[in-house]
Amino acid sequence: MKFFVDTADVNEIRELNDIGLLDGVTTNPSLIMKAGRPYAEVTKEICDMVEGPVSAEVTATDFDGMMREAEVLGKIADNVCIKLPLTLDGLKACRALTQGGRQVNVTLCFSANQALLAAKAGATFISPFIGRLDDMAIDGMELIEEIRTIYDNYGFETEILAASIRTVNHVKQAAMIGADVATVPPATLKALVKHPLTDKGLAAFLADWEKTGQTIA
Repeated sequence: MKFFVDTADVNEIRELNDIGLLDGVTTNPSLIMKAGRPYAEVTKEICDMVEGPVSAEVTATDFDGMMREAEVLGKIADNVCIKLPLTLDGLKACRALTQGGRQVNVTLCFSANQALLAAKAGATFISPFIGRLDDMAIDGMELIEEIRTIYDNYGFETEILAASIRTVNHVKQAAMIGADVATVPPATLKALVKHPLTDKGLAAFLADWEKTGQTIA
């Protein structure tokens, strides 16, 4: 499974990228707003830092507007992945952009039928929103399973990008089902390494080592 981080905080991105955990980044207008800096400036800094795809979202809702904004965003860096909403105009723009060689992330997916349409339109990534479905008492993991089955049935190359992830269990379950990518908030990504027995074991090893009075270096 590939890990994308879902943030526009360049300090968080730099930290995780330096560890070697990142395969890409997803942003959206809400995350850019939190950064408090110009959209293009933040996106360029992230793209220069990370080798993988960096999703930059359009704000237009019509096909022509999406295409204009995609052209602007695409000029920021070669690894910009245009993020489009799952609407008919978004699917039309997806088809046009992918046929032109641009990576596209189709976002705000809440049904398997929507995911099927995105794959038919040539999407590079489809972003089903797990957490928002869970908020409505709908099991978001069932959607990941349905999309995985459909894509495998027909050999679609669109990658399932599990989004709106809230917990470490979301990551584990998405990986077990076979999602290709998980885009995760920085805190959740860091929490994947945590386990109380790891902390307890390390503390015991260090205590025993201190008793020997030895040093390694």
